[in-house]
Amino acid sequence: MEFFCGLDVSIDETAVCVVDEQGTVHLETTVATDPAALRDAVKPFLPRLRRMGHEAGSLSPWLHPEMLALGLPAVCLETKHVRAAMSAQRNKTDKADALGIAHIVRTGWFRTAHIKSEASYRLRLILTQRSTLKRKFMDLENTIRHSLKAFGIRLGTVSRARFDTAVREAVAQDALTRDLMEAMLRAKAVLWEEYTRLHKLVVRIVAGDEVCRRFMAIPGVGPVTALGVMTAIDDPSRFRRSRDVAAYFGLTSRRWQSGTSIDVQGRISKAGDPEVRRSLYEAASVLLTRFKGRDKLRTWGLELAKRSCHRKAAVAVARKMAVIMHAMWLDGTVYDGGPAVDPEERARHIACKNRKLPRALA
Repeated sequence: MEFFCGLDVSIDETAVCVVDEQGTVHLETTVATDPAALRDAVKPFLPRLRRMGHEAGSLSPWLHPEMLALGLPAVCLETKHVRAAMSAQRNKTDKADALGIAHIVRTGWFRTAHIKSEASYRLRLILTQRSTLKRKFMDLENTIRHSLKAFGIRLGTVSRARFDTAVREAVAQDALTRDLMEAMLRAKAVLWEEYTRLHKLVVRIVAGDEVCRRFMAIPGVGPVTALGVMTAIDDPSRFRRSRDVAAYFGLTSRRWQSGTSIDVQGRISKAGDPEVRRSLYEAASVLLTRFKGRDKLRTWGLELAKRSCHRKAAVAVARKMAVIMHAMWLDGTVYDGGPAVDPEERARHIACKNRKLPRALA
């Protein structure tokens, strides 16, 4: 007889449920969220424990490798599949969730979530915190603009270099508002300083990575996009085809088909990492609007924009970018825009990008 275990993981405690191949419950308990404690809880079933499933979550990058190191047959389940399978439950409790996960791994109706390497998670953390600082910086700037509107002060279009000066000049005659705005401007300056520090760190990492530098040979792709795509894919061999990467980043259209009368292809699924998808879209927009060289991908995107619109063309180009980057990584090739590309112009473009990197690391 084989056994299957389901874990409902939380910060402090984890609900454990073990069932056999017929679905009979043999163990229901709660232990501390610790790999050693989990191993002790299922120790009597270990010789015949086939799968030990847990839902992907914030603790998965730490918990899953630790469980595998202890010899536990851990399986990380995709959240969407677990939610769909247990949506029919009348009551949602940790005990019921552990039982549901145990039945999921028993029946095999699940898809395994990929646990990225520790190095990949560390690099992604840099991108995440960089994005957080930038978002908070923009929130403070917008808050200052909105606060001044109450006094009839409209800053209008002001460059970032002159923003602080414009605010100070606008509130110079009001002592209370001047002190308040000064505090906000100091906080904004600190956020900007730390944001630029993290951005420089991203540039240094990308400059020292050969895969990211090859990605940046694609027009429009910068350090953030290159590093984001590399850390999101983590292992290129886990995708059977390069075009699967586009679906992984949520850049393929959704489909709703039922019988012969209903077959709707909607907008993109927006699955996967939203930050990577956003950066790919921005890179595609830069390629279509700012890049002035000759490139086969750009030519194809501009033709598509004439037939539909810029947004759809940018999404299509972003989808192709993701596929091309995965293929480049997999076979070690270098990007070539096709016969429409002038080799001297491509060399000037790459040299221009390299000049923007730190000289010691370029």
